[in-house]
Amino acid sequence: MDFAFNDEQLMIQESAANFLAKASDSAAVRAAMSSEQGYDALLWQQIAQELYWPALIIPEQYGGLGLGFVEQAILLEQMGRRLLCSPFLASACLATPALLLGSNEALREQWLPELASGNLIATLAFAHRRNEWRQSTQPHASQTDGGWLLNGQFESVLEGDKAGLLIVCTQQANGELALFAINSDQHGVERVALPTLDQTRRLAKITLNQVSVTSEQCLNPASNGAELLDKVLQIGAIALACEQVGGAQQALDLTLAYVAERRQFNRPIASFQAIKHRCADLMLAIENARSASYYAACVAQEALSAEGDLQLAAELAFAAPTAKSEASEAFMQCTAESIQLHGGVGFTWEYDPHLYFKRARASEQLLGTPAWHRERLATLILESRP
Repeated sequence: MDFAFNDEQLMIQESAANFLAKASDSAAVRAAMSSEQGYDALLWQQIAQELYWPALIIPEQYGGLGLGFVEQAILLEQMGRRLLCSPFLASACLATPALLLGSNEALREQWLPELASGNLIATLAFAHRRNEWRQSTQPHASQTDGGWLLNGQFESVLEGDKAGLLIVCTQQANGELALFAINSDQHGVERVALPTLDQTRRLAKITLNQVSVTSEQCLNPASNGAELLDKVLQIGAIALACEQVGGAQQALDLTLAYVAERRQFNRPIASFQAIKHRCADLMLAIENARSASYYAACVAQEALSAEGDLQLAAELAFAAPTAKSEASEAFMQCTAESIQLHGGVGFTWEYDPHLYFKRARASEQLLGTPAWHRERLATLILESRP
């Protein structure tokens, strides 16, 4: 694997950084997060129809650009730096991989062009307790003559109140999982927006009440969906880790700018050795998280293009929790220190560190906490021993 960006990737990084610095500055973020939708619809339209970001990893045959997950990781890092309020993580990093990795070609042909254009927003709904997705009981799918009836509840779904397409995970009578693609306005689907700590990212509760689906709507008609769900959530965790790296870097940059200006004893506090040591520790944590995240992004890129590779699946299972745990802790460490080093103004509404701290705390819980991911790693290591 080559960890140096090529010319095309450097161009993507530079253009994304320049665009988001203007389009998603502090004022824009605060306006978007307080709006009814939770994001700027015009900005999302520009991102989708001029920059084609939702189409990045979608193959050309479905109207996408056909690029790799590493390019998407580059975008995610810049989005994290600017706290971009958008449905990108839910739609492009969870729902899109679910369709790509599923075995239903008809669903790919139906939905991927819409997702690539940005005209449709999608999300993945799955039940979990304390961030556990493997052993949680999913809403029930009872088979009928014409298909299935879905009943149950999803407590916290990313962008669930505004997504037009829902990829829902359900459990059949035999215990196997089945993932279905359903319209959010279908009869029996109820959605309620939830108040959140991180106002820059919305969650919703979704209830399925006798929702009727057919076999044509199933992403995994001939297999247990547990493996599909696991792989999709691993890719989603990697995407979130890349975003967290960007947020951590920006939190450190804000801190460095502030300590260079704040003066004590007639000199900038950035000149104090204790401050230098704390900032150096933050930089080390970010670099560790960035290395783990981009390595995991390379693995995710291979996983999206290779089908049924057991060795690659095992590598993804190790890479995803490593990246998510490292990035979550680096983001939390950087934002907590940023508030401390900003002094009394660090947690005031006028300054931005509190926005990054809230995003860091919410993202730490999303798709698995660091402790849970390390427990998964420990289990995988024990299972891999001869």
